[in-house]
Amino acid sequence: MLEKLPHAVGSALSGLKAGLDTTTYHRDFGSVPETISLTSPAFADGESLPARFTEDGPGISPPLEWSGLPAGTSRVVLLVEDAGSPTPKPLVHLIAWNLAAGDGLGEGDLASPAGEGVRHDLGKNSFLGKNSFLKDQWLPPDPPTGHGPHAYLFQVYALGAPLDLPASSGRAALIEAMTGQVLAKGCLTGLYERR
Repeated sequence: MLEKLPHAVGSALSGLKAGLDTTTYHRDFGSVPETISLTSPAFADGESLPARFTEDGPGISPPLEWSGLPAGTSRVVLLVEDAGSPTPKPLVHLIAWNLAAGDGLGEGDLASPAGEGVRHDLGKNSFLGKNSFLKDQWLPPDPPTGHGPHAYLFQVYALGAPLDLPASSGRAALIEAMTGQVLAKGCLTGLYERR
């Protein structure tokens, strides 16, 4: 959708970005210990996301691996936000909660515009919430041409108990439910830019 914006519009908006300080990781849970290691076999921290995970490819969800969950972790939350979005708040690309305290997700595991996802055993009572386009799925990065690099923060949070949230909940409800429940966190940043 945003790829259709003219380059001149993207360039004109290049100074407008939500910023890292508006992300859930930094704003809402900044004091939570960063003891979880979050990585991907598809891209390194601070490096470019491969196009296959974006609107310029099939738009499937990327593989993620985490380790270092603290003792007492019952469930995991995964949240992906775009800190480079030309909006007051970051765009939400993924919300998933009550994931089993395993070690990650494979490529294409989650629902996306490309399909329902290949993994349906994400754990009892695990849910995908609404992204910024109001869909319960992975929202592939789609930055405006000429806007510059966008930083996509893949955030994982360890919780001591499952969250009691209605299906299809959004970012605000997720943050409220997580407050006071987060044991530890980890972050992986992927970059994407349309020149």
